[in-house]
Amino acid sequence: MNKVPITVRGAEKLREELSHLKSVVRPRIIQAIAEARAHGDLKENAEYHAAREQQGFAEGRIKEIESKLANCQIIDVTQLNTDGKVVFGATVELEDLDNEQVVTYQIVGEDEADIKEGRISITSPIARALIGKREDDVATVQAPGGVREYEIRSVKYI
Repeated sequence: MNKVPITVRGAEKLREELSHLKSVVRPRIIQAIAEARAHGDLKENAEYHAAREQQGFAEGRIKEIESKLANCQIIDVTQLNTDGKVVFGATVELEDLDNEQVVTYQIVGEDEADIKEGRISITSPIARALIGKREDDVATVQAPGGVREYEIRSVKYI
């Protein structure tokens, strides 16, 4: 199986969520199941069924996170010798050549992507067009709205 790239921050967030699920959510659900069982007949006990459903979701998420962490390659962009190129984990400031709007994106793994926070997936059209380019290069992006051109103003490894 191929290793999925993830940033150091992304891996840490997954570990935090996993820890929270195991140490807070799981015990709370177990307690809720125990309380619901104490009420008697389980067939018609809505609290019991709701708690079991929550348990299923929580256990599924725990397994998903454990699998992601087992199959990921954590990339610390601050430790890479990138020679000024745009690589996975780099933070890139771009200027849209059509409207002169300036945007900043960090290129991250698919699970970490959040456009509102300026993190785009390595598989996105913009990221694919930027990889390997340097400051002052122009990247042509085939976006859903048509072809866009971006000039790379700066590349940072933070």
